[in-house]
Amino acid sequence: MPHIHITDIEAAINFWRARQPSPDGVTLLAPTRALAEVYARMVYDHALQVEAAAMGEAATAAWLEWYASTPDTPCIAICSTSQGDELCKGCGRTFEEVQLWPGMDPVEKRDTWHRITVEGTAWRFNKYAERAAEGKQ
Repeated sequence: MPHIHITDIEAAINFWRARQPSPDGVTLLAPTRALAEVYARMVYDHALQVEAAAMGEAATAAWLEWYASTPDTPCIAICSTSQGDELCKGCGRTFEEVQLWPGMDPVEKRDTWHRITVEGTAWRFNKYAERAAEGKQ
């Protein structure tokens, strides 16, 4: 079962802190507070992941709104799975993940994003990124 990684909770908290800053520097507004409660439980439990069902309605809604602000797909239009590779050299997803992506829910998609980011072997994280950086100079 896919889980939400603590780095996604952190990113969602930062999204909401920027979007709805604390009015007094201390008080957390509702979306940030809901996510912070999940984050605090994770830290207390030494957990790196949480099941979406365990987050509660307010935290899930806040996380989903953050999720809507992120790129939908890791695809960089270099799909080697269409050439028979089991793992795409461009984005790092498996053939099955590429095929099922349109029907995956947000938690499944973020779980995949987390895996390919940690692996960091796809061209989107190295060769493609290096080429993009070279073009800026």
